[in-house]
Amino acid sequence: MRLNRYIASSGICSRRDADDLISAGVITVNGKVVKELGTKVNPGDVVRYNGERIKNERKVYVLLNKPRDYVTTMDDPKERKTVMQLVRNACSERIYPVGRLDRNSSGLLLFTNDGELAKKLTHPGYQKKKIYHVFLDKAVTEADMNKLAAGLTLEDGFIQPDAISYANNDDPSEVGLEIHSGRNRIVRRMFESLGYRVNKLDRVYFAGLTKKNLPRGKWRFLTPGEIRMLKMDSYK
Repeated sequence: MRLNRYIASSGICSRRDADDLISAGVITVNGKVVKELGTKVNPGDVVRYNGERIKNERKVYVLLNKPRDYVTTMDDPKERKTVMQLVRNACSERIYPVGRLDRNSSGLLLFTNDGELAKKLTHPGYQKKKIYHVFLDKAVTEADMNKLAAGLTLEDGFIQPDAISYANNDDPSEVGLEIHSGRNRIVRRMFESLGYRVNKLDRVYFAGLTKKNLPRGKWRFLTPGEIRMLKMDSYK
């Protein structure tokens, strides 16, 4: 197996990033620094990154329906509740959140040790479809719905949702919004720019995955079909 593939399969990074680590001289094989791209490793070889051994382990894919008040981080210095506490019993492998949901947001969050897939799902060049159920502090006017649909210019540039509509025919303060952008707090900032406050934000769809039969605060493993779908990009 090629060394970059071995490193990527450990979950710490993508194959391309593994090439950068090799070139930087921070990878050793059996105690020797290896900088040559294309190097192959054999069963029993000891591969280390900055002195820490990395292992070619099975790939794990866990989907969480995140509740509010949990921080998307591996470890929080402020000792707040983290999403890792919710999935700590899922597997023995070290998994990482793919992207993030802010503390006050809820909904779908994927975890994996598949560095290649994680990069593909979060890289700006591979923008993935996300759908949010947005609960506002007041009714959203039709005029503002039209402004949102046409796109807004925020401090970090222009943004336009792929689709937007009222989510509840009886309550115009609930909006459904489809978007591909992964910019920080983008949904909240869109509504804030028009004078609304987001009381609740729930991600109900991410890269072909939905919350169906997944209660809040619970997790499940992806099915083989879902894993193939993500790897083959066979979703919207």
